[in-house]
Amino acid sequence: MPHTSTAATSPRSRNARLDARVSSEQKNFFLHAASLSGRTLSEFMIDSAQEAAARIVREHEIVRLSREEQIAFVSALLDPPEAGKRLRRAVADYRLKAGV
Repeated sequence: MPHTSTAATSPRSRNARLDARVSSEQKNFFLHAASLSGRTLSEFMIDSAQEAAARIVREHEIVRLSREEQIAFVSALLDPPEAGKRLRRAVADYRLKAGV
């Protein structure tokens, strides 16, 4: 199935260059995969790198908590501890400076 151009591979968004050194075997393997997917080598490499980068960023932006940690987190939200002296002083200072 031929691949359609995405925002990552649209010609108008290409204003920077990225080079990589690979072995002949790797290049041939990538060319074969690009051909099978109906894309040029550049389109295949850009799309693959974009997908991998998006996956890695997503994985690092998601907070995963154990069941015990989930319970502690929700408990702290629903029944927060009393504000300490330093926090109360910081809030007062902020309100004074911000005019709130």
